[in-house]
Amino acid sequence: MSTSFTVRERQKNAMKAILNLNSSMNMTSGSSEPVWKVFVYDRCGQDIVSPLFSVKELRESGITLHMQLHSDRDPIPDVPAVYFLLPTDENIMRICQDFRNQLYDHYYLNFISPISRQKLEDLASAALQANCAHSVTKVYDQYLNFISLEDDMFVLKQQDKDLVSYYAINRSDVKDTDMEVVIDHIVDSLFSVFVTLGVVPIIRSPKGNAAEMVAEKLDKKIRENLRDARNSLFNGGDMFSGGMALSFQRPLLVILDRNMDMATPLHHTWTYQALAHDVLDLKLNQVRIDEPVDQSTGGSRPKRAPVKAYDLNPSDKFWELNKGNPFPQVAEAVQEELEAYRSSEDEVKRLKTEMGLDGNVADEAISLLSDNTARLTSAVSSLPELLEKKRLIDLHTTIATSILDHIKSRKLDIYFEIEEKIMSKAVLDKSPLELMIDPNAGLKADKLRLFLIQYLCASASAMSESDVSQITNELSVQNCDLRPYEYIKRWKKFSKLSNSLSDSQYVFHTGGGTKTVSMFSKLMSQGSQFVMEGVKNLVLKRHTLPITRIVDALMEMKSVPEADEYRYFDPKLLKADSQSARHRTPFQEAIVFMVGGGNYIEYQNLIDYCKNKSKSSPKHIIYGTTDLMNANQFLSQLSKLGEEIH
Repeated sequence: MSTSFTVRERQKNAMKAILNLNSSMNMTSGSSEPVWKVFVYDRCGQDIVSPLFSVKELRESGITLHMQLHSDRDPIPDVPAVYFLLPTDENIMRICQDFRNQLYDHYYLNFISPISRQKLEDLASAALQANCAHSVTKVYDQYLNFISLEDDMFVLKQQDKDLVSYYAINRSDVKDTDMEVVIDHIVDSLFSVFVTLGVVPIIRSPKGNAAEMVAEKLDKKIRENLRDARNSLFNGGDMFSGGMALSFQRPLLVILDRNMDMATPLHHTWTYQALAHDVLDLKLNQVRIDEPVDQSTGGSRPKRAPVKAYDLNPSDKFWELNKGNPFPQVAEAVQEELEAYRSSEDEVKRLKTEMGLDGNVADEAISLLSDNTARLTSAVSSLPELLEKKRLIDLHTTIATSILDHIKSRKLDIYFEIEEKIMSKAVLDKSPLELMIDPNAGLKADKLRLFLIQYLCASASAMSESDVSQITNELSVQNCDLRPYEYIKRWKKFSKLSNSLSDSQYVFHTGGGTKTVSMFSKLMSQGSQFVMEGVKNLVLKRHTLPITRIVDALMEMKSVPEADEYRYFDPKLLKADSQSARHRTPFQEAIVFMVGGGNYIEYQNLIDYCKNKSKSSPKHIIYGTTDLMNANQFLSQLSKLGEEIH
């Protein structure tokens, strides 16, 4: 697999330069102390930085204190301050207030997206009035307006993500001016991604939707920037463009619209990361779980469960190795890690006993045990590593236990299996209606998700109007919110995609979607942390989602009906002409961007596609989206859209 660029690495290097006061990345010599400074950010800046740096890493970059811009901050003389924020009116006013209060010795102002000339003049006049113009050392446009969650995944927003949501793009009363604002938000952030990567992509998009509008505007924006050769942001002269600017082959940018596949965001999932997002609401690589409450409150009111946050970052080897694996496999891996840790712990205890260190033994006796001393020293020196291992085991035990509780109480394994069969057109063992009628099978939202997937993927012959009416009546009796169905019904009627939806878009290789293995090999042993009885051990079959089929066709230059009509943009060509000479070599690298909300299921499917291609023709794909939404968040947006119909 090509490793010429990862989006997180590029953004992190850009941020390190900012924290290093925009001087060269190499800080004179490795032994020199960093300059100590204060780091001030707004909520958007905090969202960008938090998945990239731990507090320890910030300290290593010389950050002694990091604070929100709009918090109460005391003056800290003789210390430079690094600001990282959006150039909003509110933020500019607050910086001007900081000037007047003379909070810091030097100001390094880094704007996440470009600041307008007018606002720059406002800052300059405020600095003059406060007599601190000499203290404003640097002002930079940073083009970092996106959030890197993985090496190969980014989102545009966490704060204010409603501005670019599926609802914002598809609501019935959206005006042209509103749509313009949404598209501009998306284009500015995507432009930032390519400036950070230091590459000019070749762009493909479908016709007649928001994705096409984004493609047109992005093509125009990159083209205008390239026109000024001296000031172009893509000339490879910056410190983080790295090897990619020298790459002979440009990447492909595939911009897609959420309406191409409405079933996947509603689908129950079976892999670790996607499950954490679906049932625990993973956010900015952090998962929050209610801690168990001590019920022995002695007659007083039961205490509310405290919420604990767990970070899932790239330094966590277990997470990196297992996040894309099916859940039963993860539970087994946690169990194995726990057993390996216990045997390491037992070894240290045994050595101590052999040496008599747990009793009172004379120093001379210890010195005689030189062989054992060496072994114990070795065991003790690996203690920090052992403790870190224990911390990660505890963390994943907590997360996996919490996910397992959801799977058992909501029968998520059964929902996943039935949905996979519906999407792959396999024969169903029992009617989905049986699951919907069962009062103990899942939440209302689970039943609604299953029904919507069946409605979206089934052909007219497989699901008649009377079937639909029987299910909707049953769901009404259970007080399910049917507004998402109202919207999907209208969407299916008007969508050009409705014809292709009845064909199998979800291509499964080697037959049906899942296979049930009768027994869990290790988890049924006594004293197991994860008692998985009653949960199906479903082994995933390799399958291709609609997004992956399109990307494969465009990267490999295959002719498939869905992709043949895609528009073609090359910002490097003199004229913007969709029909101009086309690129004919298969692409090695692509950025796939979903307008209107993405999910970890699609991300994982693209990663698996790259792994399967690794021998024949290596591929590297980065997945990006306006925002990451789990099924409940998508349902609530569909509900608002359904309400508008009435």
